[in-house]
Amino acid sequence: MDWKITEEQQLLLESCDQFIAQMKEKGYDAEYFRDCDHKMRYPVEYMAELMQSGIGTLGIPEEHGGGGVDAVTLMLVAEHMGRQGYDSGASTALSITDMLEFGSPEQVAFVSNNIKTGKGGFSLGITEPGAGSDNNAMTTTATENADGTITINGTKSFITNGDISDYLLVVARDAEPVDPKLWASMWFVPVNAKGVTTSPMKKIGWKDKGNMCEVHFDNVVVDKSALVGKRGHGFIQLMKNFEIERLVCAVGALAIAEHAMDYAAAYTSQRVAFGKTIGSFQLIQEMLCENEIEIMNMRNMVLQVASMFDNKESIRIEVNLCKYYVARAACKVVDNCLQIMGGIGYIDDCPISKDYRDVRAYRIGAGTDQIMIHIAGRLLVKKYAQK
Repeated sequence: MDWKITEEQQLLLESCDQFIAQMKEKGYDAEYFRDCDHKMRYPVEYMAELMQSGIGTLGIPEEHGGGGVDAVTLMLVAEHMGRQGYDSGASTALSITDMLEFGSPEQVAFVSNNIKTGKGGFSLGITEPGAGSDNNAMTTTATENADGTITINGTKSFITNGDISDYLLVVARDAEPVDPKLWASMWFVPVNAKGVTTSPMKKIGWKDKGNMCEVHFDNVVVDKSALVGKRGHGFIQLMKNFEIERLVCAVGALAIAEHAMDYAAAYTSQRVAFGKTIGSFQLIQEMLCENEIEIMNMRNMVLQVASMFDNKESIRIEVNLCKYYVARAACKVVDNCLQIMGGIGYIDDCPISKDYRDVRAYRIGAGTDQIMIHIAGRLLVKKYAQK
């Protein structure tokens, strides 16, 4: 397909470059993000600037104060900024989709305003110590009390920014489900509620993408108005957000691969060995060629799925295959880039060392490689059985 950038998209990308230039002038440069990474600190100040600029809210519908751009444009912005080492806010904006679609007017108003602080609208509480990919193993419960309030008990794991968010969107098993197939509900729980405690979890990568926590709920009581959407429809509501979330993960991995490629490829023209620049050696050229092929394929796949989404086509198979392929290919590209850099690539201050740590998370987050195969594989069997 023709992925030529439209005039409107080009102007938007130029505004992104202007924003990045302004951020560098304000001190939000490579050193700032390196410091956040070393200190495992979420860049709240930068994210606040991003959200207030309007770029960070492009993925939010216009009726909720966002840009409301199409998926292809959102992918182009995320790729363009991520390639330069800057978060575009696409994942933050999309993470609140469930609330914008199913929340009460009061909940939506709070989230729409709170996202502009840079902390995000809330943290999403789904995964548990014994229930990651296996959602049916969830043990966190929500019990309705005689006075109509709800008591939540359980533990959630790998919760991004669970320690700095004001609220948690918690998916919990209903103690008395209205239907065996409708057994989970969503609850909007304040982090400062009595009985909520957080424990930090140290990551090997994504250290500036948000702190990771275990969140414990010990007889946490919330009002029934904390319900988001319909009782028992927690997972049905959640699934509506998964497809676009996986696409955003794919473009995030693509951007990291491009960032690493830009750095390593430039290095091949500077580094001299055996009296020549290493870029003149065929084995190095082979790695560059392999990387470029992977990047071309990744980019085409991301934009193809985004275009299908914009055209209201089903992407149930394609988005899972896209996330599976791009996450793995990006890991290969970054690994090649680190190999090209040699020993300097393994030094903590080298940008590619961070890319190497960060890119690996995309094969786990929003669904592991194996879950992507599980979902797409079953659908492919059905698809071809019908031919």
